[in-house]
Amino acid sequence: MIDRNDSERNEDLPYTVRLEMFEGPLDILLHLIKKNQLNITDIPIALITEQYLEYLKVMKVLNLDVAGDYLLMASTLLHIKSKMLLPAPPGEEGEEGEEDPRAELVRRLIEYQKYKEASIELAERPLLNRDVFARVIPADAEDLKEEEALEVSLFDLLEAFRQVLLRAKPEGVLEVTLDLVTVEEKIQEIHSLLQKEKRSMAFHLLFPEQASRRLIIITFLAILELVKMKLVRIFQTDPFETIRLSPV
Repeated sequence: MIDRNDSERNEDLPYTVRLEMFEGPLDILLHLIKKNQLNITDIPIALITEQYLEYLKVMKVLNLDVAGDYLLMASTLLHIKSKMLLPAPPGEEGEEGEEDPRAELVRRLIEYQKYKEASIELAERPLLNRDVFARVIPADAEDLKEEEALEVSLFDLLEAFRQVLLRAKPEGVLEVTLDLVTVEEKIQEIHSLLQKEKRSMAFHLLFPEQASRRLIIITFLAILELVKMKLVRIFQTDPFETIRLSPV
């Protein structure tokens, strides 16, 4: 009887991708706070912990290297959550003096947010002989819309990938399916398809219907590699719209 967990199913994937767009666990926490429209000084620790662990789970499904600082943050969140669940010692209820278990994490997040915003502001300042150029107006209105498209963050891409995984064909306990395609072959297949279409394609359309989890993961790794090689770009025409890929 075959019944393996997700990590065991993916041990045979001979491919590892390190996502440089991740700037660390604090970056993920800031994204979750922004996504849920939360007050950074009053974080609902149970919700944030659950969603943070979900991101780590997706990273493990992709065979990504989860560095020690990500795991340390996970244990820190769980520790804070457990402390907040414990009742206050007798005689201390309503008394001031005991620091909020979240206080140190909030201080770190606020400090990190300041540095991050400062770095973004500096990066957006125009540099001489870099940002001075003549813009060519495309004749096609669709080309114009794609040129003004919004960049897709890694978090948005992971969320789209998670949605694809949820629609994946359930793997039977006694069923063994062999996906012979490799990441390299999938890279060639997707690149050729985009070149042939000569236009952008929706992200979810690159994943075959009723595909196995392994094939979905291979397809996603191929997309990441194409982006890294600067052969495709990923964008949205408007916020929360369908994520699309187009050849460079």
